[in-house]
Amino acid sequence: MSGWVACVDFGSTFTKALLVDVQDDPGTVLASASHPTTLDTDVLDGWTACLEQLQAGCPGAAAAPVLACSSAGGGLRVAVIGNEELVTAEAGRRVALSSGGTVVHVGYGGLTGQAARDGLVADHPDVVLLVGGTDGGNDEVLIGAARRLSMMRWDGPVVVAGNAEASPRAAALLGQAGVDHVVAGNVVPQIGVLSPSGARAAIRQAFLEHVIGGKQLSASAAFLDMVRGPTPDVVLTGVELLAGGLGPGRPGVGDVVVVDIGGATTDVHSVVALDAEEGALSRQVVAPTAVTRSVEGDLGMRWSALTTIERAAETGLVDAAELAELTHAARERRREPGLLPETEPERAYDHRLAELALGLALRRHAGRQRVAFGPSGRLVEREGTDLREVELLVGYGGVLRHTAPSVAQRVVRTGTGDPVPGGWLLPRSPRAVIDQRYVLAAAGLLSDAHPHSAYRLLHRYLAPEPEDPISGV
Repeated sequence: MSGWVACVDFGSTFTKALLVDVQDDPGTVLASASHPTTLDTDVLDGWTACLEQLQAGCPGAAAAPVLACSSAGGGLRVAVIGNEELVTAEAGRRVALSSGGTVVHVGYGGLTGQAARDGLVADHPDVVLLVGGTDGGNDEVLIGAARRLSMMRWDGPVVVAGNAEASPRAAALLGQAGVDHVVAGNVVPQIGVLSPSGARAAIRQAFLEHVIGGKQLSASAAFLDMVRGPTPDVVLTGVELLAGGLGPGRPGVGDVVVVDIGGATTDVHSVVALDAEEGALSRQVVAPTAVTRSVEGDLGMRWSALTTIERAAETGLVDAAELAELTHAARERRREPGLLPETEPERAYDHRLAELALGLALRRHAGRQRVAFGPSGRLVEREGTDLREVELLVGYGGVLRHTAPSVAQRVVRTGTGDPVPGGWLLPRSPRAVIDQRYVLAAAGLLSDAHPHSAYRLLHRYLAPEPEDPISGV
């Protein structure tokens, strides 16, 4: 049906699909489906199973065009090479995360030593992001790193996003060696300024051209035609639309935080308007940005369950009386990642794990405020992003989706409040909702070709008005 679109997320564990009306009643979910991701055969086998489910509820679904995102097969692995740790390497790490990648390697000072080059190779990145030097500043590290990648005959794509004056020379070195590369705008054109959009787009393009095909997840070219980007990047696009809206008459909801609790990682996406005070109180050389994503690889429900408990104990979120019992439950889940809780005590363990993963991930993502003493006396210093005024907190992930809404909302709210010991700038009193249908990914996929439908989809299922969820849209 030309008025329907199938939105598919090829996840690391499950493939999820939504059939969305983009014509008669834009933004309406007509049918949904899920199936375990079929990495052992062909990822399109899982999509075929989903399509059969969609067809059962909506005959004609097979004729709908398909838009997809993917984190199957490990998703997008990014290495960042910069000048020095506190500025360009950190800026590059933030850009890579906002592009939907998992940062598997961060190097600074270029690739001057054999150990640095060996470490890069051992971490198996899909894309290398070269950053470094403000415009007109240092050019040695960027050019030196490009020269060494050329000498190594690096066989993956490279995104050059450093000193604008040095980037053409770095690109020429890579081109002469036959290394696939693309030049993007400098992520740190001047100290205190972070400009991620060009590099983010270039990383997404590299993912589509090199990573999706290179992982050989499917023998069919149809898979390449479907995929529009890595799942986290597409979800973040949906979050941006939810927060910012589509202009006059189609407002967004304002500041938004989304926490995605997975089996191995817990991801946090935020879109928060920055005020003038932010710069005055912050001492960061890499300025905070309105759009931010973080990935916590040691926090999760299954593969990372044990480290979740360990980190919670280290930060005082778990007391001694609870620690032994939770540790036993976490070991059981790491040993059996496919475990589905069938009893009330088992469900309670999952809910507690989710609370801890969410709470820790929000603290790491948020900013922090502390009192310091300087030459002029007592000062309040702030670092990171202030989430205190966030209006909407969205819970995402299987543990929340398959839990009673009242319980899932309680789990999400445990990560909020004011004041929070330690000075963490967490959401004070946001409205908590659960993305039961995974509409954030679908909205991100629809945002280019069908922005009106994407907007209505988000407001219908995540931010409805009390009386009429889509009135005036």
